[in-house]
Amino acid sequence: MLRFVLAPDGTPLPDLLAKLPGRGAYTCLDKACIAGAVAKNQFNRTFKCETKAVSAEVLINLVVSLMEERIASYLSLANKAGRVVSGSDLVMQVLRKNRKGRIILLSTDISGDIRLKVISLAEKAGAECFSLFDKERVGALIGKGLRSVVAVEGHGFVSAMKREIDRYRNFVGGGAQ
Repeated sequence: MLRFVLAPDGTPLPDLLAKLPGRGAYTCLDKACIAGAVAKNQFNRTFKCETKAVSAEVLINLVVSLMEERIASYLSLANKAGRVVSGSDLVMQVLRKNRKGRIILLSTDISGDIRLKVISLAEKAGAECFSLFDKERVGALIGKGLRSVVAVEGHGFVSAMKREIDRYRNFVGGGAQ
């Protein structure tokens, strides 16, 4: 379920963590549900007032960007905790050690050869691969230059990131591999 609250200006605002104050309106975590709620004026009925008109596309894009920011913040936090290995050579070295409990983030603009090598090694090591963000954004999130591959280790970070990435994938319809 996805919770919405009213912003001070009367605009429905997605509340991914369901912690913002105020009355909540709920939809399923699906683009069609959000579009249906907007089309049928469900927010007006739930909040019992006239809400500011927002298109379904704007709300969907806002949900997507908030989900991406949550994933990005987990990656930055894991990096600060020393649980991130970046760079294709180092990640492949780590994957060859064959330890469990890691996820691999591939940038969306990674070269095809490196992508295939990393995915092959990850499958052998039992690590899951996800494709999200471009090289520049991945590098910026971990405080380095361009990075095409990042491995995140540590059970707490891996499970939290995997949960958020799965939510993201389900919402966007398989956008992250």
